[in-house]
Amino acid sequence: MDYFLQSPQWAQFQRALGRTVHEQSGSGWRFLAVEESNPAGKLLYSPYGPVAESLAAFDAALAALTDLARASGAVFVRIEPVTAGFTAAEADAVLRSRGLQPAPVSQQPELSWIVDLDRDFKDVLADMKPANRNLFRNIHKKGVTFRSSQDPAEIAVLLEFLHMTAARNGFKPQSDEYLTQVAASLMPAGAATLFIAELDGHPIAAALAYDSADTRTYAHAALDATHRKLSAGIPLLVTLIEDAQAKGLKHVDLWGVAPADEPEHKWAGFTAFKKSFGGRGIAYPGTWDLPVRKVRYGSYQLARKGAQLAKRLRARSRALANR
Repeated sequence: MDYFLQSPQWAQFQRALGRTVHEQSGSGWRFLAVEESNPAGKLLYSPYGPVAESLAAFDAALAALTDLARASGAVFVRIEPVTAGFTAAEADAVLRSRGLQPAPVSQQPELSWIVDLDRDFKDVLADMKPANRNLFRNIHKKGVTFRSSQDPAEIAVLLEFLHMTAARNGFKPQSDEYLTQVAASLMPAGAATLFIAELDGHPIAAALAYDSADTRTYAHAALDATHRKLSAGIPLLVTLIEDAQAKGLKHVDLWGVAPADEPEHKWAGFTAFKKSFGGRGIAYPGTWDLPVRKVRYGSYQLARKGAQLAKRLRARSRALANR
């Protein structure tokens, strides 16, 4: 799979946000790394990278990232090696032996859900729940139609539905400014597409997807709760999948899902939604840090752990006081 977060289009978008982006490549490896900052200082973050064809290529990429970090004054390198010549099960031993350590939290999902498209679309449909197939085939009878757009101005449709969903469910979506820049940078380049469901010509749901060389990533979606009973989000996603296959893509990445053994996980609801479209799970190694300025990084970790301990002690004190 080719991951969008390591694509030239993503680099272009990050630069449009005013960020410093580095792209390097060598024999069997490449990476996109963004300069960021946190309490430790500057860091280089390579989302779902570096990309490497073998363990030797990964080592070469890691050496290049280390040299770049030293040259740019970064305290550490943060990586997510999803394609690096080793499996997620092997990652802990491989990465620790190279001086990396798990980041405080994972930046990108460690588990995702993939729909493979290298087969007849009727077989893709056959893997979905019957209700999904039936909605896709029959919702036009209720006046619902679907279309795609690469007009940046139409991102306003998705923003409106995201505002509705955020108010209803109490979550914080990406900012309007961020998604507007996504649209301005990626839609004219053909790297992002907005899919819209309409009832009698009026939008009722929307979904934004990113495309890499072989994979479409389902990134943002929301709907108008007024028409929730139509379940337009389901055939909208099937349309997005069908369109990806028509464009010659090999996979649709439905993005993060909850672990199978955590039914109370905060993602459990939309995990069940994603799995209803068939597909397979994929596990990633997670987010790892490689200290470059080791004393500075160690001080940062100690301060972070101290703050966490103080927070737990304050919570325990409040609990005891309430008793």
